[in-house]
Amino acid sequence: MTLRLRCGNPHGFAGQHPAPRNNSQQVKSGVMTTLLPSTEERIWSVIAHLSAIAMGMGLLLPIVGWSEQRHKSKYASFQCLQALGYQSLGYTVWILFTLLVVIFTSIVAVAGIANAENLETEMMGIVMAHVTLMFGLIGIYFVLPVIAAIACAFGKEFYYPLMGNRLARYLGYDSDIEQELLVEEHEDRWVASMGHFAVIIMLWGILVPLTAWILQSKRSLFLKFQSMQTLVYQVCLTLLFFGGMFLYVAGALVLLGTIGLSGDASANTPTGMIGLVFFIVLMLIVFVIILILPLFHIMGQWAGYRVLKGDDYRYPVLGNLIKKRISKFGGEENLK
Repeated sequence: MTLRLRCGNPHGFAGQHPAPRNNSQQVKSGVMTTLLPSTEERIWSVIAHLSAIAMGMGLLLPIVGWSEQRHKSKYASFQCLQALGYQSLGYTVWILFTLLVVIFTSIVAVAGIANAENLETEMMGIVMAHVTLMFGLIGIYFVLPVIAAIACAFGKEFYYPLMGNRLARYLGYDSDIEQELLVEEHEDRWVASMGHFAVIIMLWGILVPLTAWILQSKRSLFLKFQSMQTLVYQVCLTLLFFGGMFLYVAGALVLLGTIGLSGDASANTPTGMIGLVFFIVLMLIVFVIILILPLFHIMGQWAGYRVLKGDDYRYPVLGNLIKKRISKFGGEENLK
């Protein structure tokens, strides 16, 4: 993987000089020069990238920056959208990679314990190795946004590995070519799809569709619909998750309350049996919730992919309900 840092060099036909614009070209003494991004552009770009350090809580900042700069600066708009992609789609890839690493190292650790001569020493080594590995993986996630922020602070172009160049082509962004704006439809699709991808970020992922809906729903009916259905979808998943946690705690408390906290308590009493049955039923419900939550996360990832591919994706049942809701306010012709 390589990091791409560059300052754009203008290209044009001989004798033709486009009008000066921030982070674009300027004619000075007959020589074409490149203007660095303004201080405002660089500040928004730096903030957008550094918000990744908040691990989900900073997701709203790239959208705010994009909304503020989308008609002012293609440079800042692109950097904000790129930062949004890293914190949602990039986070999804990072968390899946981390899970695979943890599973693999856990299997290796179990095999090591089975053949260990000194179990205590082996266990201590495994714990230290896993702690070091987790800090290393977190550091890997943080290092790219920090590099991006430093590059943008100096007014340079930054492209995340694998994603940056693809996103630039998708948005029609090229710092070497004079252009007023990015491709608006693709901007909206990128923001909407990142809202879907952010479903894997429990609780804080809601910030993406919520912020997009608050700031851009009046301008774009497409983004309004996608953000609203994603927001409702993520709220439902969050309630389901916390509902499962509540059932687990409630079942444990009921079991302890009916059987008793003393060491000689027994579940053979009628009260104890009722508590045990109640606990088992609640644990079965929690188990079902644990099984279906990843399926809902996968559906969110699929929705993000479909939106990027150009589809007007609707969640089953929920999408049509949201469509009818919006249609009541005069947007029906644009949602068909």
